[in-house]
Parts: sequence; structure tokens; C-alpha cells
Amino acid sequence: MENQENKVGFTNFAENLNGRLAMLGFVIAVATELMTGKGILAQLGLM
Repeated sequence: MENQENKVGFTNFAENLNGRLAMLGFVIAVATELMTGKGILAQLGLM
């Protein structure tokens, strides 16, 4: 944490965190679909 300049915007830390959270959300969505037998849109009542 020596370089404490850019804390807002498109930083490497922000992009890595965003990618990891997106991967986690995708895995949770697929696991939920497998457990319930319904798609994500059906679970939300959109289909």
C-alpha cells in the first residue's frame, strides 16, 4: 500500500474486485438454478 494515489475510478484494485464479485454472482446464480430447477428470470417472476 505504498502507492495511495487513485482511490476512485478504474484502478486495478477496483477492476479486480468487480471481476471477482461478478464471478461469484454468476456461480451463485448457476447453483441456485440447479437447486430450484427454475431459471433466474422465473425465480424473479419475470417469465
